[in-house]
Amino acid sequence: MRTMDANARVSAALRALAAVQTSRYKAQAFKRAAAAILSLDRPIESLVSPSGALAPIDGVGPASVRVILDILRTGSSSRVDREVSSSPRGEEIRRAQTTGARLLSRAEIQRVLDTPAARGVVSPGDYRGDLQMHSVWSDGSEALADMAAGCQARGYAYCAITDHSHSLAAAGASLSTSANRQHGAIDAINRRLARKRSSPFRLLKGIEVNIRPDGSLDVENNGLALFDVVLAAPHSDLRSTRDQTARMLRAVRTPGVDVLAHPRGRMGGTRGGVAADWDRVFAAAADSGVAVELDGSPARQDLDYVLAECALRAGCLFAIDSDAHRTAELPFVDFAIAHARLAGIPADRVVNCWPLARLVRWLQRRATT
Repeated sequence: MRTMDANARVSAALRALAAVQTSRYKAQAFKRAAAAILSLDRPIESLVSPSGALAPIDGVGPASVRVILDILRTGSSSRVDREVSSSPRGEEIRRAQTTGARLLSRAEIQRVLDTPAARGVVSPGDYRGDLQMHSVWSDGSEALADMAAGCQARGYAYCAITDHSHSLAAAGASLSTSANRQHGAIDAINRRLARKRSSPFRLLKGIEVNIRPDGSLDVENNGLALFDVVLAAPHSDLRSTRDQTARMLRAVRTPGVDVLAHPRGRMGGTRGGVAADWDRVFAAAADSGVAVELDGSPARQDLDYVLAECALRAGCLFAIDSDAHRTAELPFVDFAIAHARLAGIPADRVVNCWPLARLVRWLQRRATT
């Protein structure tokens, strides 16, 4: 079911080139080109004419075209190799390219989703609700009601707003004060939605807390109890090569955590993310009953299908999420579903393929452990 994904390979090279530019203008140009190639809905090889010219692509300039054609002809780009090797960030970028090697392009995602999977393996039709997204209460750009409406439009039965803990506790307000205000707004939305009996939908109260370098969380246990869904994710020390197994073990063993979100914290081909003994981390997550996330943000795609297979063997539950920061990003979940299909994850092991009642029972049991 897996093939060489030229779109992803080209995009990764352009991201690496962007990361080592000293000119902000050039960096932005290569980033735009990388994003444009990753989002193409067809293989880039199909856009090359018999004469060897590349068809015009929005966001892709002449310098990027030369890199693309080099890679398609020879499998590599001398410019990318030269500039990455001579950059002070070269070693970091090489590591990030290794951990980012299993990013999938939009074209490959569509191919995977269109290919029949083994019986029981998760498919888009099994998906009932998104458990990671952000609103204007943190770094999202849309209101709570807008995010809920976007999920309803996709046919979901529920979703969770998981704004960042540091944002909810910002500007001098305590977490409990901010959470109570947000939760009041969510309750009002749910009351309004409950009156529409033809399309039942529930907005869950969530939070994404930070895993500190020592493995502790930036919210105390009594603070976690304020929320229906608690995601814990690393947001620091993501470029370090040191082993951080102990950090991640402590996090998944913390009472009140429901989901280990984007576990590595990698970012495309420019940030390698947390280095850890993932077999040990997944075994601890399975033992603690913590789900591990497949984050569909195209630059993250974390976990990818290879690590997801490891988590599956360890007995983990999974959450499949978009990490959307606006409603237009809700389809990012397709990237996560495709990785789950490649990993052979059964729908019954995915918590957001469960009916709302089963999900709520699981979350409530988690809150008491």
